[in-house]
Amino acid sequence: MNSTSARRLGIALIVLVSVGYTIIPLVASLATAPGSINARLLAVLTAFYLPHFLHVRQAFAGTRSRWLPATLAVQVVATYLPEVLGFTGWSAGTAPLLAGPVLLLLPLRWGGVLVTTMAAAQFWWLQSIFHNVTSSYFYALTIVITGAMIYVVVRLVRVTAELEQARADLAEAAVLKERLRISRDLHDGLGHSLTSIVLKGDLAARLMDRDLPAARTEVGALVQVAREAAQEVRQVARGYRRMTLTDEVHRAAALLESSGIGCQVNLAEITPSREQDEALAWAVREGVTNILRHSRATTCSITTSNRAGRIHLEIVNNGLSPDDARTAGPSGGGLVGLVERAAQIGGTVEAGATSEGGFRLTMEVPT
Repeated sequence: MNSTSARRLGIALIVLVSVGYTIIPLVASLATAPGSINARLLAVLTAFYLPHFLHVRQAFAGTRSRWLPATLAVQVVATYLPEVLGFTGWSAGTAPLLAGPVLLLLPLRWGGVLVTTMAAAQFWWLQSIFHNVTSSYFYALTIVITGAMIYVVVRLVRVTAELEQARADLAEAAVLKERLRISRDLHDGLGHSLTSIVLKGDLAARLMDRDLPAARTEVGALVQVAREAAQEVRQVARGYRRMTLTDEVHRAAALLESSGIGCQVNLAEITPSREQDEALAWAVREGVTNILRHSRATTCSITTSNRAGRIHLEIVNNGLSPDDARTAGPSGGGLVGLVERAAQIGGTVEAGATSEGGFRLTMEVPT
């Protein structure tokens, strides 16, 4: 049941209960004052039910009007004044309905105190008139039960609406999370692939005039990278992309060597989990992409080690000049994405200049 249906059902139930309770004061009035159903009685009924349904509406909406003290006072007067005017038993039907708004619109602690006081006063009043303990007790208890029933119905409707809103918020958050995942994976993955395509295309163009077989080899490699990029896009869209540190390091070393950058690889014997493996692989891809795009490196080293129960990955190149050295932490979309990936598995990322004029990217993840 959705919140709209629950609200309609709740309102219908309270209206039926309210109409049912109207019969009690009308019958009591006819019994004690025949012919009293006149304009005065209808005016009192109107004075009671207009604020009553206004209060119920506010309770369903979870709001409070600035006129609440005045409208609640009107309903209180319309509940008990007819007893003074000769409509004996009138409050037996109206006091239970008043208990609902009292519990809903006042702080629950004070509302409970007032409803208990109303029930005690009702028992004393009816007992002093009819001298019937059973009937007096019944009508006093009706105030508590009816007030609690109205309170529970309204609260259930509001909780249903809150749960529906929570489900909508969770669905929206899931969609946003998926969009961010796709955006991050496309940035990290396609950025690397497009950089590779550009480099291999430039190399093939330079080789075209002096070494045609080598140029053809580079064009073939370019086509292969493009196919892998297309496959990556499909995997990103489907959400089951799989990367490994070893494969990514081998690809990175081959790409760096083909670009004229010497690459030294030193991988320790480690057994990372799937999440760790993918995070480390993304770090290698992002680090190598940044070397190819932004540095003037001639050498690069990729090293992994196991230090005190943490897997340590380090990528160092010599392509950052002292004038361009930046010691700040990770910045830019790719490095921020690495920080997010590492944080998800309890890892850390650091990036900054080395004292030798190079650049170092490190990632540590717990084993």
